[in-house]
Amino acid sequence: MALTERLRRFLDEQRVNYQLLPHREAFTAQEVAQASHVPGRELAKALVVREDGARYLMVVLPAPCRIDLAALGRERGTRKLSLASEGEIAELFPDCETGAMPPFGNLYNLPVYVDACLPRSADVFFRAGNHHEVVRMGYPDFERLVQPIAGEFCLHARETRKDE
Repeated sequence: MALTERLRRFLDEQRVNYQLLPHREAFTAQEVAQASHVPGRELAKALVVREDGARYLMVVLPAPCRIDLAALGRERGTRKLSLASEGEIAELFPDCETGAMPPFGNLYNLPVYVDACLPRSADVFFRAGNHHEVVRMGYPDFERLVQPIAGEFCLHARETRKDE
């Protein structure tokens, strides 16, 4: 499976410059960053969160970060948040390999939240809908096309260490 037709058509219609970069098969965001020779902080990983049982939203974080559901809940005004299951993700993104969805939740009728620590002045890299390619494009183009809600939704490695 290559770049999803939905995303390719959208990017082409919007006349966005992007590159499709192949890499060896990888599944976790950190593995994808390593396989594609991209700094983890520049690789956007997309997570799907279930809210109040039935609504979904997408959260975009740098690859090394973990999601802070409590912070997202404060932003959304709810406490009932959980990560979507693989089955739910497969149903929401039928044209993507499971877990390899691009951070364009807007193309799937999902609101998109992006963490403030994702670099905004440079290029952003993200999965192309499969486990063997990433897309590279300018962050300003990503922001213009997705119009994400920015906030602080990630736990940094330092914040999650218990020995300090």
